Amino acid sequence: MTNLHPHTTALVLIDLQHGNTARELAPYPATQVVANSARLADAWRAAGATIVYVRVSVGELQPHAADRALPGLKVVSPNPSDIVPEAGMQPGDFLVTKRQWGAFHATELDQILRRRGIKDIVLTGIATNIGVESTARVAHDLGYDLVFVEDAMSSIGDGVHRFAVEHLFPLMGRVRSTDALLAALARD
Repeated sequence: MTNLHPHTTALVLIDLQHGNTARELAPYPATQVVANSARLADAWRAAGATIVYVRVSVGELQPHAADRALPGLKVVSPNPSDIVPEAGMQPGDFLVTKRQWGAFHATELDQILRRRGIKDIVLTGIATNIGVESTARVAHDLGYDLVFVEDAMSSIGDGVHRFAVEHLFPLMGRVRSTDALLAALARD
């Protein structure tokens, strides 16, 4: 079903940080997105895959004239850019800090992936139609094969999540559930 090899696959977890997990999300609450992402990270890490956590440096986010404040932000940490502990980041995992919506622009992400022979990227995170989608578009342009974990991502509204998952992501890769990816990994 997935045809993913752990040694050529990277799990890239987008913006599982205090500033985003404090938001009201739909269709899945942040706790579910983080828990599913952590389950995937544990399994893929054990299988030998590259694990990359991405965070946006909230204080350094480069403003753009078209940007507006996103609703629902609650300051719950002195550093909203910190990855939440429940996301399961471990020594040996990579941490990429971005200053735009997408994880490739002006970061070392592509270099990390290419130096490890990565061909496939499995994406999770918050928000589906912002950080995940922006990262996916560039990854697709760079020639990576993509898998989107539908129940390990969420957004500021159900409609925008569904639109990305049903109409955009199938054009760029495969959409799967956490359980389907874990089951496929266990069979390999």
